[in-house]
Amino acid sequence: MGEQSPYLPAAQIPLIKSPSLRVPQPVELPPDIHPLPDSVNPYFVYPFTLEPHIVTLESSRRTTLAAHTARREAYLRSRDEEKERRKRDALRRIAPGFEPHGSLLQPTKSAPSHTGSHPEGADPNRIHQRSRSVMDDLVDQLAALEGTPAKSGPSPLS
Repeated sequence: MGEQSPYLPAAQIPLIKSPSLRVPQPVELPPDIHPLPDSVNPYFVYPFTLEPHIVTLESSRRTTLAAHTARREAYLRSRDEEKERRKRDALRRIAPGFEPHGSLLQPTKSAPSHTGSHPEGADPNRIHQRSRSVMDDLVDQLAALEGTPAKSGPSPLS
């Protein structure tokens, strides 16, 4: 007995060709095809004549990009400063002289106050006029608006 093929049982199975399949046509090469050379290195040649053109385009592109970046940053900075200015103005309308990042506000005296006896050389009437009440000042201002003279002495309430 000779050697048996492992495909001997499959030799008895009939093959059916599918009508949807077809064998492709063999590819025919044109007669004038150029075969590749042994080395392709001579085909890789860089044209250095383009180098100055590319360098100038790149430098102008970078300059333009830097200008756009600077303009954008300036715009964003001015917008932030405008926001801060508006916020400070709104706070100053509520509390004049307020600085968010400044020190605390300290009260200042508008007129020096005198305590004790009259200083030497000072007119006692003038000191008395400074110590007049707010009500007396209001009466004087209202009288000035009406056009009638107000009495300049101390008020009967004080």
